[in-house]
Amino acid sequence: MTAFTMPSLGADMDEGVLREWLVGPGDPVHRGDVVAVVETDKAAIEVECFESGTVERLLVEPGTRVPVGTPLASIEGAAPGVRAGAREERPVTTGATEPRGRALRPPGQPAQAPPEPSAGAVTADAQAPPEPSAGSVPDGGAGPLVRHLAVLRGVDLTTVHGTGPGGRVTRADVEHAPPPRAPGVRATPYARRLAHDLGIDLTTVRGTGEGGAVRAADVHTASRAGAGVKETERPERRPRDGEERPHTAAPAVGRPEERTDAMRRAIADLMSRSKREIPHYYLSTTIDLTAAEDWLRRINRGRPPAGRLVPAALLLKAAAAAAREVPALNGHWRDDGFVPGAEVNLGVAVSIRQGGLLAPVIHHADTLSPDDLMARLKDLVQRARRGRLRGSETAGATLTVTNLGDQGVEAVFGVIHPPQVALVGFGAVVERPWAAGGMLGVRPVVTATLAADHRATDGAVGARYLTAVERLLRKPEEL
Repeated sequence: MTAFTMPSLGADMDEGVLREWLVGPGDPVHRGDVVAVVETDKAAIEVECFESGTVERLLVEPGTRVPVGTPLASIEGAAPGVRAGAREERPVTTGATEPRGRALRPPGQPAQAPPEPSAGAVTADAQAPPEPSAGSVPDGGAGPLVRHLAVLRGVDLTTVHGTGPGGRVTRADVEHAPPPRAPGVRATPYARRLAHDLGIDLTTVRGTGEGGAVRAADVHTASRAGAGVKETERPERRPRDGEERPHTAAPAVGRPEERTDAMRRAIADLMSRSKREIPHYYLSTTIDLTAAEDWLRRINRGRPPAGRLVPAALLLKAAAAAAREVPALNGHWRDDGFVPGAEVNLGVAVSIRQGGLLAPVIHHADTLSPDDLMARLKDLVQRARRGRLRGSETAGATLTVTNLGDQGVEAVFGVIHPPQVALVGFGAVVERPWAAGGMLGVRPVVTATLAADHRATDGAVGARYLTAVERLLRKPEEL
């Protein structure tokens, strides 16, 4: 049996709120499946499972705040037909994720047990079973996120023809399914359960989620606005069969202004700790981008607008490639010593519309092409601003990059995000007088800055890093 615990979704996270379960007891899960939504002081994060097996018990109720490392659920054995640690193959989608959540199994309804193998059956390791048809797979073989999308749209999965591997129902299949004749209220499973517990009619609640879906925060708002309902008069939520309720902490804040305030406090606490504990040093250099912009014009010629590269993609690629060349700036300071990163994982600072910052992570950034980097960046920015990041996309950064060029800022001197030891900043690309080859002209330039930890490196190492960034941007065809 394996414990699924509250993950650490950032160096500054000590506790989180389990906001929503996407699975229930008896459900099979695979490595990489999104199984829960956890709310931090900065955002709601979709959390993946890192083991394969069957959910035996849910240990923490939605709305409960618990410390990092607290067991949230127990997972038993390996999922039927899947080896432990293997990840289920799924249809691949580009630049989009499925809505989180799905309806949990009603209390008391047993999970379907896998059929007993016959006496002459061959094990899954010895012979792969034939691909099932769409009609032989429960719910069309859809994953939890696709099932939840079906709940939101009121689509009966048993009537949907799956186009994925083995006849699995994909997100696109649900999106193209005909709408139900009598659509109900769109709401997340947790919002429905909360509305039932609080005696709230969902038809009277204004939804603020995707497609107008009602979220738990909307139900809380409707509850606070309602008259004559006292906290002590609300029915108590009883645990389902096989569930425990060891934690009873208050639910997290739900109003946008409360979330923004909590995010600002979390950022201030982390930055105060950084400036207090880390001896920063700062370097800057101005880089001629003439070669980079000429190269961009050549490769963008003939491309549609949506597929054109922008300078930010080259800046990110150069920052990642330079970190590979100067590994002393790529890693973490732990236990009074520097631990180099095994790969270059770039954290990218993203401003949130309601205020505050997130830094989603582009893993293995130095191995990605500028096109792949830009696609990954665009996807992460969009989902960060919609509150749709996953746990694996919020942790593990070895170096952070901030780019305020789109705000017109010419230089940015950042604060290191502990336990990292450096932060790279890029300003706006501007035209400046520039002397080259004894001739004076006007050229596009960008100011690159570095904030680094003096415990891990000194100015000579930082200068070597910025020199590498400049050299790479002068030869963009090699990136």
